[in-house]
Amino acid sequence: MYFDVFTINALVDELTDRIVGGRVQKIIDMSERAVGLEIYASHERYYLILDATPARPHALLSGEKVRRGLPHPAQLGLLLRRYVEGGFVEAISQPAWERMFTLHIDSPEGVSEVIFEGIERRANILLVQEGVILDCIRRVGAAENRVRVSLPGRDYVPPPRQTGRIQPDMVTLGDLEDCLEADPGEPAWRALTGRLLGVSPLLAREVIFRAAGEPNARAGDTSVRAVAQALHDVLTPLLQRDWQPGCLVDQAGRVVAYAPGPLTYRDSWQPAASMSAALAAYYGAPVGEEAYEEAKRPVREQLEEAIARVSHKAEAMRRSLKDQSELDALRQAGELLLAYQYTIPPGATTFAAQYDPDGPPITITLDPALSALENARQYFARYDKAKRALADVPERLAAAEQELAFLRQLETDLALAASWPEIDEVRDALERDGYWRGPRQARPQGGKPAPLRVETPEGFTIWVGRNARQNEQVTFGKGAPEDLWLHARGIPGAHVIIRAEGRAVPDAVIRRAAELAAYYSAARAEGRVLVDVTLRKYVRKIKGGKPGMVTYRHETAREVTPRGLDDET
Repeated sequence: MYFDVFTINALVDELTDRIVGGRVQKIIDMSERAVGLEIYASHERYYLILDATPARPHALLSGEKVRRGLPHPAQLGLLLRRYVEGGFVEAISQPAWERMFTLHIDSPEGVSEVIFEGIERRANILLVQEGVILDCIRRVGAAENRVRVSLPGRDYVPPPRQTGRIQPDMVTLGDLEDCLEADPGEPAWRALTGRLLGVSPLLAREVIFRAAGEPNARAGDTSVRAVAQALHDVLTPLLQRDWQPGCLVDQAGRVVAYAPGPLTYRDSWQPAASMSAALAAYYGAPVGEEAYEEAKRPVREQLEEAIARVSHKAEAMRRSLKDQSELDALRQAGELLLAYQYTIPPGATTFAAQYDPDGPPITITLDPALSALENARQYFARYDKAKRALADVPERLAAAEQELAFLRQLETDLALAASWPEIDEVRDALERDGYWRGPRQARPQGGKPAPLRVETPEGFTIWVGRNARQNEQVTFGKGAPEDLWLHARGIPGAHVIIRAEGRAVPDAVIRRAAELAAYYSAARAEGRVLVDVTLRKYVRKIKGGKPGMVTYRHETAREVTPRGLDDET
């Protein structure tokens, strides 16, 4: 998580300089979790984006126009139009050491507060007036949080203060010594984040790198005095609000992190013109997310239609299998007629007899124009015809269920897609396999995204497939028989390989790979996810299955919290 206290400090200073005194001209409903405020200040037009997406909350100021992403205004958007639109930004405040800030806006409806809480998994945007919540983008009832209810008409209660942590500007050598000696075997950066307010994993790694020359050095291997000096060097400019924002960029030129001050433990630091510029470089241009959503919409519609068609087909076959009792009734009728043919008088229209000595009599309808033997032959003929019709249903049902599982995987691929090529891969799969209805559209062709590669501090490589094609590549191209293979249990998601190369894989590496498998799955938003772990040699392709469709055995389960790449830089 990079949207930390110091990042928000820098952003608040930037917003104070640029938009305080400005007029809110327009409210834009960007998505279900994001709103935009068009603000005119100092003869400039700005767009303040507040995004409360649970996995990546952030805010930034842009000069680019943003557009409405929802077909109809949300309830919060309607209230913001009433209480905020046309008002002036009087001030922007941030409680000490909290990942939140407040816009104080004076409008004809009175003074209102737009509160942005940038806390991962609990992010929220609230409209408050005189201490009472008018509405919020994420409503939280008493069943979810008895202490802090966020609902219209309720008093606003700020997030609870963090306890048991020390302000970094007040930390002593003794505090640091206690912190590092609590668990000498754990990474020293983790010890810092657990005891110091406002110190994110990113900043903590920078401190440990400057103190020990290695960002992932163990707590027991670091000098307390060296850590104290490095902490002072890293945090002093931040505490003095001397902002030097920038981004970390990988070898492919992709922005992988941002910070309000320079990071030296990686040689790919690039300064940014402002904190908002660094945030925009990481999260994408403000219009980019909307563009992706617009690109996903027609693909999602085709996917939903295909899933509905295949589901209907599978359900019809399941119902036909449940009709086995009718098939048995035809056979039993024929057998009873054969057994009792000499006791049935000519011209009879019905006949009743017990098939099971302990069961009730079965009443059989007869054709009076036929003999008992001819009636029996007719029932057997109907039985044989129905039996032939059902003979291939189990096989066809299994194929339909495989087809449905693949479409569900594509559905997850589309939901997790974060670029045009990834969206196009889903569309290409639908077109290739005959699911696409309507004309195909010519699109620019580019390279296909590669699987994600993660290097762990322990020296292991983790490969993560982020769609069906990459899953096939990761499992059967990157994985060796004795490598570990992971997948979220029972749901579409990533195939993950840990390259063992003859080594025993530490538990911490397995846990990290499981967190990635959970994060790149349909259960990303869940608090805890079960992830199966087995050897790659126990994973088999499904015969005739689509790319990435496998079966596996000898698995064990890990329950983890989904976690992406925030702590990998």
